[in-house]
Amino acid sequence: MSEEPINHSSLELKKNIESLLFIAPGPTSPNQLADALGKNVKEIENGLKVLGDFYNENSGLRLQWHAGKVQLTTSPDASAIIEKFLGLEATTRLSRAALETLTIIIYRQPITRPGVDAIRGVSSDGVLRSLLSKGLVEEVGRAEGPGRPILYGTTTELLQHFGLSSLAELPPFDLENEEKSNDENRLLKD
Repeated sequence: MSEEPINHSSLELKKNIESLLFIAPGPTSPNQLADALGKNVKEIENGLKVLGDFYNENSGLRLQWHAGKVQLTTSPDASAIIEKFLGLEATTRLSRAALETLTIIIYRQPITRPGVDAIRGVSSDGVLRSLLSKGLVEEVGRAEGPGRPILYGTTTELLQHFGLSSLAELPPFDLENEEKSNDENRLLKD
């Protein structure tokens, strides 16, 4: 019965990454971690993978990825006990219009408000203001073109709100199946 030897350098790297993520004020890039620890980015990415796998299997913590940055968060499974412990109100519910707008932004980001309006077929001003105030979307830049309209994208708060580690956990948007489903559900056929 032989046990696998412990690699002290990889264990030390995992501990150091964990410590930095714990004290980081927000999402951190692998480059920042590499600079702080004097390691190359590939070593940090491998360490993050090992740490993420460990958390997913054995911990109430998770690594959350967004826009190429990572942060340490609690597991979505623990949200109810955390809210109770902290005395927080139940999670804010989003209206159907807010969910619709949010879905468009998630799958089409970065996107302008007129782009959202064109897909929804109605003005999204109020809904977009609400999503901005809740911290679920943010301004990520300006589009090239007349008037240079604001581009919107998602935030790490969105991931926390929905208990996601990254946007990659969302199902892929399948436009062909969506159009077939809409055609089948129409009352009047062409």
